[in-house]
Amino acid sequence: MEREVIIDETVKKLNRLPLNKLRQVEDFVDFVMSRTDDKLLVEGIQKLTSDSKAFGYLKHEEDLYSVNDLKEKYR
Repeated sequence: MEREVIIDETVKKLNRLPLNKLRQVEDFVDFVMSRTDDKLLVEGIQKLTSDSKAFGYLKHEEDLYSVNDLKEKYR
């Protein structure tokens, strides 16, 4: 029910705004929607790549170097 109340109150406030302010609100809503779309897209890509076996070789990568390969140890 809270969602409908927020929408109703917002519409009432929007009806009182002049046209130039409505355009600003529309631009802001477009911005928020694009960020939401971008976030969903990025999350989808991350899920696809994490589920993919294309980078599985990185999980079992052998160590190329060991402590014995160091010329000088940090103290």
